Amino acid sequence: MNSLTETTVTAYSILDLSPVNQGSTAREALHRSRALAQHAEQAGYTRFWMAEHHNMPGIASAATAVALGFVAEGTKRIRIGAGGVMLPNHAPLTIAEQFGTLAALYPDRVDLGLGRAPGTDGATMQALRRNPMNAADTFPDDVQELLHYFEPVQPGQTVQAVPGAGLKVPVWLLGSSLYSAQLAAALGLPFAFASHFAPDHLDQALAIYRERFKPSQYLDAPYAMAAVNVFSADTEHQARVLKTSVEQQFMALRRGTPGPLKPPVEPDQVGSPIERAQVDHALAESAVGTPGQVEAWLRRFIDRTEVDEIIFTGQMFDDKARFKSFDIAADAMRAIAASQVAV
Repeated sequence: MNSLTETTVTAYSILDLSPVNQGSTAREALHRSRALAQHAEQAGYTRFWMAEHHNMPGIASAATAVALGFVAEGTKRIRIGAGGVMLPNHAPLTIAEQFGTLAALYPDRVDLGLGRAPGTDGATMQALRRNPMNAADTFPDDVQELLHYFEPVQPGQTVQAVPGAGLKVPVWLLGSSLYSAQLAAALGLPFAFASHFAPDHLDQALAIYRERFKPSQYLDAPYAMAAVNVFSADTEHQARVLKTSVEQQFMALRRGTPGPLKPPVEPDQVGSPIERAQVDHALAESAVGTPGQVEAWLRRFIDRTEVDEIIFTGQMFDDKARFKSFDIAADAMRAIAASQVAV
């Protein structure tokens, strides 16, 4: 995998949490995710990633590799991957086998993004049979062990991933702070920043990653992706109403009462002023509004960050509205790329 030779965004992707709508089921959520991936494939998106979260009634992608297999079976070309698997929850060999199996079934279509956070609470992490006291501390070693399992089997190697060995599944490091940016740079891996909910360290993390990057067998130059929310509709008000479903979900999580994704409401009906301020900060990296407003926002974001790829996310209660919003984002990215080529 090579980075782009210029700071021109040529790829745009989708991160999906397979949201379980209020009054719906996990089965229906997973079917909606596959339908979204099929739509994204037709709209020119590069990747469709799903994220691991546990003990969350509003998220159906806990068994991420299983969910990705369902999505991959319903699509033909789009890359499918984890954005990400929370490696502290798992033995590296287990993840190598899971994603090796996906790569064997769907060659040259599988990505594996790795996160250092547990993606859940402490009690649930213990239920996953991992030690919350030191799992994050062993993350660098676990990443390198996992990378090793995707290499060809060496003479005398006693443990191998079957399937997985020799498949060289592309591994990304994900982060919401500076830690993974430094590790990705040291290992020469692509890096994705979770700016869709943790915007504070985005610019610094990208700078550190680029400054400290060491070329490797995986990547000859840095390749950075940033996650942003997108909520777009015919009018700015409609877009802001669509955003209230995820705002309500954020507030419920902060209150310790996570639940299914709720229908949208009027923006001024969401939480207290303090809660709204907290959510506005967490979701600061969001393109919200009409197609023109979304394109203008994305141009500013790309000019500022010079990211190589943007991965969009946007949990919405209505599927048609979500499809339309992602179509608008794709149109904006194509318009931006066309203008860059013209220059």
